[in-house]
Amino acid sequence: MSLMHDLQQPLDILLKQLALPTFASDYQALAEIPHPTSVDYLHELTRRETESRYQKRIQRSLLLAKLPRNKLLSDFDLSRIPGLSPATLERLSQGDFIDRYENILIFGNPGTGKTHLSIALAREWCLLGRKVYFVTAAHLVQQLLQAKTKLRLNQLIKSMDRFEVLLIDDISYVPYERSETDVLFTLLSARYETRSVLITSNCPFAQWETIFKDKMTTAAAIDRLIHHATILELNAESYRIASAKKQSTPTSAT
Repeated sequence: MSLMHDLQQPLDILLKQLALPTFASDYQALAEIPHPTSVDYLHELTRRETESRYQKRIQRSLLLAKLPRNKLLSDFDLSRIPGLSPATLERLSQGDFIDRYENILIFGNPGTGKTHLSIALAREWCLLGRKVYFVTAAHLVQQLLQAKTKLRLNQLIKSMDRFEVLLIDDISYVPYERSETDVLFTLLSARYETRSVLITSNCPFAQWETIFKDKMTTAAAIDRLIHHATILELNAESYRIASAKKQSTPTSAT
């Protein structure tokens, strides 16, 4: 088929061939609306196409992230966490740290909102078009072990480079086998100063030797993570326990 024949195709087909689906779907209806100039008409079509692509990009980012729940940053109760400022969360939500390959480490007792906060931040980054991936530490370790068994560990780690932020939830629940924590250490070392990680943990650094098995590996893992990192400590009573106490408190007789 000649180029000249291609140019004789209907406008909607030509627009689709140019990968302008919103142009193709909207140009007729929009033409029926008065515009001051043809440039204004073209500007509105272009604005709609750009907005459509932006929304699709966000949806792809959210699907890729595999966030287990829909948690919002606005729903996180900051009043329960002394010392955690709104300005800090706002700064982190902007995602500038990602371009510097920095990390975020969130510590706290069970039920203090570590997972909620990590999901909410990840959602904000997805809205910025960032590529993030949420995974529990236990599931991640199994993925790494399976890849190692198939002699594909390096390929798997390299494939994770496409994620600008890797969210590893509940690292303190990793099964305590040396072979399992070794592959996790390999992944963390590979991402050092090349990609960002966000890690949540119930265990403070002083207890991480129970995860990585020996002082040298533990020190090396901690050193890589905190070299460029923001550390958030959620020192509060479990939200679930506090909620249960509130519900069980008898009301005063009137």
